[in-house]
Amino acid sequence: MSRIIVISSGKGGVGKTTVTANLGMALARAGRQVALVDADFGLRNLDLLLGLENRIVYTAVEVLAGECRLDQALVKDKRQPGLVLLPAAQTRTKESISPDQMKQLVNELAAKYEYVLIDSPAGIEMGFKNAIAAAQEALIVTTPEIASVRDADRVVGLLEAQNIKRAHLIVNRIRPAMVQANDMMSVEDVQELLAIPLIGVIPDDERVIVSTNRGEPLVLAENPTLPGTAFFNIARRLEGEPIEFLNLDAGNDGFFSRIRKLLWSKII
Repeated sequence: MSRIIVISSGKGGVGKTTVTANLGMALARAGRQVALVDADFGLRNLDLLLGLENRIVYTAVEVLAGECRLDQALVKDKRQPGLVLLPAAQTRTKESISPDQMKQLVNELAAKYEYVLIDSPAGIEMGFKNAIAAAQEALIVTTPEIASVRDADRVVGLLEAQNIKRAHLIVNRIRPAMVQANDMMSVEDVQELLAIPLIGVIPDDERVIVSTNRGEPLVLAENPTLPGTAFFNIARRLEGEPIEFLNLDAGNDGFFSRIRKLLWSKII
């Protein structure tokens, strides 16, 4: 049975599309058949993050207009055969598609793919309503900033009103050193405010920006990175594996800190 999951947030710029691209790629690498749906009509970016922008011929709008079949609009990933993208139209507005039409497209995809991941636009207006129309589950992405968390809280309420009861939290761009200095909200603070189960914590890392600009999701990197591992772990938790959360504090130890710990252990 297919799982239809919307990746959502209240505030823009929290890394929702990056999560969608990496999560979809991680699930495909695990052997799953995955369809990614860009629901951000007018401002699509998911194709860029996947490096598939030059392969787009048709979009969801042409499918709904009867100008092409759904399978003609699906862009196959060049690295993972189990991954496809249904692009949004860049020249149309969010009002050019209705929730019923989105539901029709997503349900058709769900008949063929094990996972349908919908990248929702930011905000709670028409684009959001389209994105959640067919969703069964939600992943709420937030950064540890009060404005982002407050907007995420609003989205949680709207999802519940839409009868999407299964929602999980992803805290993105966490900086352990700032949390320790009480300059940033902790993951526990965010979780306490939103009161939904945590499924992933992704550290702030410049390599996420580099991979985004190159159209190469981090989960494809030959050398594992901390954020890449965090994305893989979210995929494994979605599959039901009991994976422990990464100890992000350990990665922040400097050289002298590690030396001090080593000397202290020898003294004891």
